[in-house]
Amino acid sequence: MAKIDTPNRIRGTQDIVGEDQRRFARVIDAFDRIRTLYCFQRVEIPIFEATGVFARSMGETSDVVSKEMYSFEDKGGDSITLRPEFTAGIARAFITGGWQQHAPMKLATHGPVFRYERPQKGRYRQFHQIDAEIIGAAEPAADVELLVLADQLLNELGIADGVTLQLNTLGDAETREAWREALVAHFSAHRDSLSEDSKLRLERNPLRILDSKDPADRPIADSAPDIDAYLTDEARAFFDAVTAGLDAAGVAWTRNSRLVRGLDYYRHTAFEFVTDRLGAQGTVLAGGRYDGLIENLGGNSTPGVGWAAGVERLGMLIDELPKSPIDVIIAVEDDLAIREAQHILKLLRSNGISADMIATGSPKKRFDKATKVDAKVILSLSVRDGLIQRGLRGDQVTLDRLKDLLPL
Repeated sequence: MAKIDTPNRIRGTQDIVGEDQRRFARVIDAFDRIRTLYCFQRVEIPIFEATGVFARSMGETSDVVSKEMYSFEDKGGDSITLRPEFTAGIARAFITGGWQQHAPMKLATHGPVFRYERPQKGRYRQFHQIDAEIIGAAEPAADVELLVLADQLLNELGIADGVTLQLNTLGDAETREAWREALVAHFSAHRDSLSEDSKLRLERNPLRILDSKDPADRPIADSAPDIDAYLTDEARAFFDAVTAGLDAAGVAWTRNSRLVRGLDYYRHTAFEFVTDRLGAQGTVLAGGRYDGLIENLGGNSTPGVGWAAGVERLGMLIDELPKSPIDVIIAVEDDLAIREAQHILKLLRSNGISADMIATGSPKKRFDKATKVDAKVILSLSVRDGLIQRGLRGDQVTLDRLKDLLPL
């Protein structure tokens, strides 16, 4: 008989189990608990959208759109893309679902996202994000709310030490345009010394040169004019309100005047929580204000601000999580007691007690197998003279919980 080829896992994907799964669940559980404290409602959106949703929201020339999206033509001839992030889909849903009547909306979601990039530590082609957005609130208090939520999440996960909040302002439209003109003039004067990628950015998206990692670009980028010289009074007041709110909430932050967002619809606050514990790719949570996005997608002018974080990358920062013991393991030492074991399992689980049984293999070895299970209590079932015999041993607190359920 010919050998059947075993399928391999697709490069850049992962099978999550054991310790990795416990870390993953820890992030999701903490996020769901904290977003509830902040009154963010859960929202579910499709895992794929029309390609134009992401092309218009992320920019046709961005690396994500031009190089990393999983796009395909479906059977109806439409161009479809697996979501590379959540914000664009949520903005589309806000427009098409008539959610404007509910604004401002505090929304949260999590799930898989897809980007075709080189797999590396903590980065996959199918990975998972948590996402929080406030749509319809133009006030700096919304930015503060999201940043305080993020800070509390990191503290809840026990990973806040060694993670720094970097903060910048991109100003309002007037500020941004004046700063952009100054940057174009600066970089054009040094065009011959720029890397090839930055020469392209100069034509399309000059702000991106500021965070270039190419050594040839760094001296030029470091000497570029700061945005502070171009801030309008309104933009400066907005940033001051954000920083004052963070100070009042006890959230530490540092200014990073080179932190930018390239697309024109970004306004005011931009931020990243970064660490040096994950190598060169140190951002664990990032976001900003996108007041022009919904209008860019065809909706009415609507302010918005949000952030996203990679679940896997957050999980990598969490200390090892030991597997929690189950409450009861049942050793069925005689097959005649299996039905009794099934009845007891149902009874225990219905009353919030985790339980499992060992009822396969040699009956004589089942109790020994049960002792190797990480369980608080071992319940053994055997048969003598046609009667089922029960034996219990283990944690006294758990035994006390069982007394009212199991006549001993």
